[in-house]
Amino acid sequence: MGSERRERMRALGVRLRVLRTEAGLTGAVLAQRAGVGQPTVSKVETGRMVPSLDVLDRLSRALDLDESAVREVRDLLAAVAAAVDSDEPADPVPLAGLTVDEEVRSARLVRSFQCVVLPALLQSAEYARHVFDSAPHATPEAVGRAVAARVERQSVLYEPGRESVFVLTEAVLRTWPGTPALMLAQFDRLLAVESLSTVRLGVIPWRRPVPVLPRHGFTLCDRRAVVVETFDSERVTDDDADLTAYEEQFARFEETAIFGAEVRELLLRLMEEFRSLGGQPHPLEE
Repeated sequence: MGSERRERMRALGVRLRVLRTEAGLTGAVLAQRAGVGQPTVSKVETGRMVPSLDVLDRLSRALDLDESAVREVRDLLAAVAAAVDSDEPADPVPLAGLTVDEEVRSARLVRSFQCVVLPALLQSAEYARHVFDSAPHATPEAVGRAVAARVERQSVLYEPGRESVFVLTEAVLRTWPGTPALMLAQFDRLLAVESLSTVRLGVIPWRRPVPVLPRHGFTLCDRRAVVVETFDSERVTDDDADLTAYEEQFARFEETAIFGAEVRELLLRLMEEFRSLGGQPHPLEE
């Protein structure tokens, strides 16, 4: 027998799968309607993942569940949370940074503003490794899986019919982990991505004042959800007032940024600066 928690996870998954089948939906269609990644639906239904309350509510709305069924699946989720693993080791804590990866998979329009760390879709594998290494509860195994998943999800940048708009402060490009060589490789990636017809890359240079002081990064997924990113967590909201506020802020940052040839010129200038650092190690690696 598995643990009590795993049994309850399976029970929740089975019930959601039955409800989906009764609604006549495939997992892919349900994921699209709910605005989550198809792997999320699969993992929840097979008892391999505990959905957040927000994800569960999205699935419930997409399935058009009545009040009784919504209460039932919420009770099943509460039972999972209350269960204790008595005979199996606890599941590893998910690394912060993966929620935004799941959300962007199903979005046709992604708009991301960042003031410290590069957007998830633009990170090289080595840059992403440093991001996940710095997260609470990171283990080498979890970091390896997270990096692989992030790189795989970046394929959405190349899919026709999708649009991605990124706005960064210049501070993002000057806040670097690892070595100068890592950042030179990262700049090469940014130059390659900037040339895609599906991508717009903007930077607010240091010589321009920001329209509002940014406190954190955020990513808008279509016009249905925003992922707000903090130091050790991510919060997803689909509240209309929140979405409107973040869309307005993104528009202000976008209006201030430079694009196109000016961005390429800035990236090439920064690459020269990083080359001048040569083999100097990062202070944390000395």
